[in-house]
Amino acid sequence: MDIVLFIVIIAIASILQTSTGFGFSILATPFLLLLFEPKEAIQINLILSLVISMVLIRKIYHDVDFGIVKRFAMGSAVGLPLGMFVFLGLDIVRLKLVVSVIILVLTILLILKFRMDQTMGRDLGVGGISGILTTSIGMPGPPLLLYFSGTDTKKETLRATTLAFYLFIYLASLLIQVFAAGTNPKIWVSSGLALPLVFGGMYAGQRLFHWVSPQLFRVFTYLILLFTGIYLLVENL
Repeated sequence: MDIVLFIVIIAIASILQTSTGFGFSILATPFLLLLFEPKEAIQINLILSLVISMVLIRKIYHDVDFGIVKRFAMGSAVGLPLGMFVFLGLDIVRLKLVVSVIILVLTILLILKFRMDQTMGRDLGVGGISGILTTSIGMPGPPLLLYFSGTDTKKETLRATTLAFYLFIYLASLLIQVFAAGTNPKIWVSSGLALPLVFGGMYAGQRLFHWVSPQLFRVFTYLILLFTGIYLLVENL
């Protein structure tokens, strides 16, 4: 394992997650896949993402839209096992190519000011897609980020609501992954070694959050999605 690259990945992803409410799994997972086997990369991401969500939610729970979280969780209850079947049965490279195309197409729609109304059915659908992506490649963020950006949700509500949902979906995904695919000591040792980096990144990200304007926040959103989509596409062609 390239320890320097590992440190850079975890530190930057932690800052991004804490300052925007998204970013750890979206940024970390593609690069962790360069250093670890798919099962290891996904489970390390799930463990660290769960820790971040547990620590941060205590301070921002008052901004959570619990109705949306409940509907996301209901939808993901269907998506989580489907994602595990995808992980176990399909070529992970092919799956990442499909995800990259979806991310790029939807990001372009957002840049072109595509908007949608938030409905109960769409909440359930987004939760389901997020569940599939979490157990299959460890990335629940893209559908949530696209959905919330399309509905002009305030950044405080977006960050708190997604973190609350992550508490459920990361824990559920980790349990499903361990039960269905197994685990190993390398995953837990690497996660433990990464925790100081995660906490340092969280501290920096919290301070950055108060300086990020709504306009800059939207730019972060688009850059995260474009970077992830292009990286996944180029890496797997």
